[in-house]
Amino acid sequence: MDHFSRLEQSDLEITTLGRCTIKSPLALSSTPGDHVGDFVHDDARMIFEPRFRASGQVNPLSLEHAGPRERIYFDPAQTKAAIVTCGGLCPGINNVIRTAVFELAYNYGVPEVLGIRFGFEGLNPAAGRSPIRLTPELVEDIHHKGGTILGTSRGPQDPKHTVDFLLSQGVNILLAVGGDGTQRGARAIAEEALRRKAPLAVVGVPKTIDNDVKFCFTTFGFATAVGEAETVIDRAHVEAKAVYNGVGLVKLMGREAGFIAASATLASGEANFCLIPELPLELEGPHGFLMKLRRRLAAREHAVVVVAEGAGQNLLQQEANRGADASGNRRLGDIGYYLKERIESFFKAQNTPVNVKYFDPSYYIRSLPAAAVDSLLCERFARAAVHAAMAGKTDMLVGLWHNHLVHVPLTASTGVKRRLNPESELWTSVLALTGQEKW
Repeated sequence: MDHFSRLEQSDLEITTLGRCTIKSPLALSSTPGDHVGDFVHDDARMIFEPRFRASGQVNPLSLEHAGPRERIYFDPAQTKAAIVTCGGLCPGINNVIRTAVFELAYNYGVPEVLGIRFGFEGLNPAAGRSPIRLTPELVEDIHHKGGTILGTSRGPQDPKHTVDFLLSQGVNILLAVGGDGTQRGARAIAEEALRRKAPLAVVGVPKTIDNDVKFCFTTFGFATAVGEAETVIDRAHVEAKAVYNGVGLVKLMGREAGFIAASATLASGEANFCLIPELPLELEGPHGFLMKLRRRLAAREHAVVVVAEGAGQNLLQQEANRGADASGNRRLGDIGYYLKERIESFFKAQNTPVNVKYFDPSYYIRSLPAAAVDSLLCERFARAAVHAAMAGKTDMLVGLWHNHLVHVPLTASTGVKRRLNPESELWTSVLALTGQEKW
């Protein structure tokens, strides 16, 4: 938790638009043990770090617990909500849209929900992307489809224009579904609305297939991605074993974090090397990857290599000045093709035959519909986001902390990606399975 060591309790406090004076229409209870679902008290907290040593002190930091409040800020009958989806595709986006619309319309009685077209671009009238009306009938079966029915784009818009547009449409609630770049844009919108003292709640739903959002142990779409990546690794293993000195090389998503590569490696159990962005990749020398691969092939005559897309960028000097995309992400060199070429040239120089089969399933995986485990997570995130927004909470996202949904200020959660800790159980398990340090 070193990257959280400088947090103060004030950094974790949630901004609200005002006092909650309206009784919630939800058929819930405040009496435990009556066999009726309960409201969450507004002072309910989740301990930031539940792990401690018996000889040490307990970290007093805490996060606000997510869930439905008995008193809400917005009168549902007078409320209009909007949903925007931004950034790359990810399994489960349509599930979030569907659940949010159902919760707003059926349970709170909000009469109108707008769908913003093609990301934040749809909040700029100059782009000519008029919103659509999201009804329960329209979204009824979208959870079986990949992608997003609203469309997506990368890059921010001027928050003054976006707030002007939202207020002109009578929108009180904006749910922003996206990763770090999206949540930075949501933060700018929330801050502009607060500056104007406008009654606009902005709540983020963390979406990234890379699983690298701070304060969110698991983002939706990650489990689906790992499941499909496992299948690809298994196929690469079949291809590698079918030929002499076969190498199955699989490139997976993971710009800054190796969670998919590591988790899929463990799920498959067939990979011999897993390369992640958090650790430098050395190719040359007796302890470099190429010599390790040579020793592996000499011993077993096949190998499977899994590499995250952000790994080995230190090797791609010609790609060093590629700049950034519209979301502010640095443009990456293609480590997959680079590794394929280096493996082939290395073994050619060794006068040793090698047969490399290269797999890059990235776009296939991210466009899939959500698997069951992600569908369940989408339900939780979407409902919690609606509950928070109806209670007038703003400038925040819904996080998953020790399997509990919590409210996290956007000021605390944006700007720094969560990364795989090389000392974690996940990575030590990868090393134990692959044995890559021993070759």
